[in-house]
Amino acid sequence: MPDLAFTVRGVEVERFAAAPFLKFRIGLECPDRAVSIRNVLVQCQIRIETSARSYGEEEKARLVDLFGAPERWDRTLQSLLWTHASTLVPAFVGSGEACLLVPCSFDFNVATTKYFCGLAGGEIPLLLFFSGAVFHDNGEGLQIGQIAWDQDVRFRLPVSVWKDMMSHYYPESAWLQIPHEVLDRLRRYKERHGLIAWEQALERLLNSSPEEVT
Repeated sequence: MPDLAFTVRGVEVERFAAAPFLKFRIGLECPDRAVSIRNVLVQCQIRIETSARSYGEEEKARLVDLFGAPERWDRTLQSLLWTHASTLVPAFVGSGEACLLVPCSFDFNVATTKYFCGLAGGEIPLLLFFSGAVFHDNGEGLQIGQIAWDQDVRFRLPVSVWKDMMSHYYPESAWLQIPHEVLDRLRRYKERHGLIAWEQALERLLNSSPEEVT
């Protein structure tokens, strides 16, 4: 079984997709040059190591909904599961590279979205766990093996990259999920006041006194 080693060589926004994706460049190394790697089916679990960075006062205030009061963060600041992703690495000898496309949500009911939006800047500490199957040939014919269980890599994702991605796909906007009953009440309010856009209804409600909200 070839002894593969993984690295994360960089990340960028996938700008030509129907939904938001980040594109991680994954590097693979096989020290045994006598082994030909035919392809690698890579599965990856990505977690956010929330305790591996510091937070400003504004960030702490934004993240109370996730972790509670900051004075309790020594107990509540836990690792977050972000997502699972997979990719197929093409044939290589010695070293190879593949792109791992990671889907991203702008739904504020998702914990990771709340976390990303709560950060003013800096980096997001990630831990990537790799698993999957390796198809290889060491001169004795095609064989298959499993990626070693200890293949995990730490990577610090710039917050600016995530914000750039969301600005690219949702310029000057955000998603908010609300119950059907609340949406229906908002629709009736919008129609009753002759408003065209949803944001007009929300702005009018925010600027209204309790007596005016009918």
